[in-house]
Amino acid sequence: MNALVSIIMGSTSDLPVMEKAAKFLDEMEVPFEMNALSAHRTPNEVEEFAKGAKSRGIKVIIAGAGMAAALPGVIAASTTLPVIGVPINGMLDGLDAMLSIIQMPPGIPVATMGVNGAQNAAILAVEMMALSDEKLAEKLATYKSGLKDKIVKANKDLSEVKYKFKTN
Repeated sequence: MNALVSIIMGSTSDLPVMEKAAKFLDEMEVPFEMNALSAHRTPNEVEEFAKGAKSRGIKVIIAGAGMAAALPGVIAASTTLPVIGVPINGMLDGLDAMLSIIQMPPGIPVATMGVNGAQNAAILAVEMMALSDEKLAEKLATYKSGLKDKIVKANKDLSEVKYKFKTN
């Protein structure tokens, strides 16, 4: 089994956020890899990873980073694969990381999720791959249908909650 998605984080302290992407990919049965690479502490390894990802069969890269958050952009600069950035809440409620990831120069796009949005990054990665994989598209459709079912059930449960002045 070869990885189709690569989850990269600046350090293992980002794992509590990035594991949400791993759990979703696992649920969708999409093979993935996880590695810690730092744009500032291991720049040569980051460039080597990014340049070799496509030839190893990777289709999408999810890169999480906090504070200076250079990792997604540095990866995007060295590959033609889609890169999805996940700003990690480390300082300034993650705003510093989000602005670092979202403000890429022309020609180096990084799709940017909300702060700590690793699960949405994985969903977007699956949506991209599902464009050419009907089986994966069906799994994704089932997942999205389940989201509606959860809200319908939640609303039904709320109808059972009683308050003196609640009208529904």
